[in-house]
Amino acid sequence: MIPYGRQDINQQDVDAVVEVLSSNWLTQGPKVPAFEQGVCNYTGAKFAVAVNSATSALHIACLALGVGPGDRVWTSPITFVASANCALYCGAEVDFVDVDPNTGNMSSEALSVKLDEAKRQGTLPKVVIPVHLCGHSCDMAAIAALGDEYGFKIIEDAAHAIGSRHGGHRLGSCHYSDITVFSFHPVKVITSAEGGMATTNCADIAAKLVAYRSHGIVKSLDEMVRPDEGGWYYEQHELGFNYRMTDLHAALGLSQLSRLEHFVTERNRLAVIYDCKFSDLPLTPVAPLPGSESARHLYMIRLHQSERRREIFDTLRAKGIQVHVHYFPVHLQPYYLERGFKEGDFVHAEAFYQEILTLPLYPALTASDQQRVIDELATCLA
Repeated sequence: MIPYGRQDINQQDVDAVVEVLSSNWLTQGPKVPAFEQGVCNYTGAKFAVAVNSATSALHIACLALGVGPGDRVWTSPITFVASANCALYCGAEVDFVDVDPNTGNMSSEALSVKLDEAKRQGTLPKVVIPVHLCGHSCDMAAIAALGDEYGFKIIEDAAHAIGSRHGGHRLGSCHYSDITVFSFHPVKVITSAEGGMATTNCADIAAKLVAYRSHGIVKSLDEMVRPDEGGWYYEQHELGFNYRMTDLHAALGLSQLSRLEHFVTERNRLAVIYDCKFSDLPLTPVAPLPGSESARHLYMIRLHQSERRREIFDTLRAKGIQVHVHYFPVHLQPYYLERGFKEGDFVHAEAFYQEILTLPLYPALTASDQQRVIDELATCLA
């Protein structure tokens, strides 16, 4: 089976993990802050907080921005469910913004219209979570401008997008946002096996993220409420969680980070090959915005014969090619239907979903396997 995505592990990665296994620190040791500093150095963000998953990062990002009961959070309907669920974990209400029909990313035009209506009704969001689908950046300059105008905070869901750029800035720099969240799941651009990270340029937000990932506990003397009891003493100031990343995971992530640029280059090289080979087929590749550089987590196409997608999907899977679909619209999930959403609420997202198919793309994809994907897809579309 040719998977749609997979990790690329080399001996350097193995040695990094073995080194931790042989050390005195399996968790809460030096590798986590080293990984965090590495991501800061790469993105240009001032602070980074590593956690055990991007879902955890999204959750504590919402908490760090004060999201709670009575608040509203808006995100994209074309995403994994975590982008919406994180707000519900905080007791907030979730709504969605329709997507650009070409990119599948949150439409800044649709966001502007929805914000204008919400302002009249007194229902503006506290936080907006744009999602960088495939690693392709949303129009963050436009979204940030709307944030300034309407007063909402921004969390970039960049689970797909470490290594991407927009407007000359690396995603994760938080140039256009308050917090950016990355995922290091094995199919992502780099992996820590499981893991996530939140970056920010605000010291207060970073401190809250650190506290929320570890039970809401603080150990700094200048934060203590009671007199210092001794070197063993700590205080719980918030209802936090055990979302910590281990040193094993951080060591793998840090090793992978050293090859991030290579991974991004290879992903883009393979994407160019697909683009060229597909120029005469009845499909349209989902492309990044002009002026942006994508890390190319996913290679997604829009089928002109969308009514045949299930047939094409099943045929390719039967031939050992693990195509996929990213994603079933969140607002049509049964859980969200029970919350009052319905078919027809976000027409561009629903239409986009009906057309899309994700093809295999990862740095170790061989020329012969990629050609097999191209040939089999062309046969299906003939």
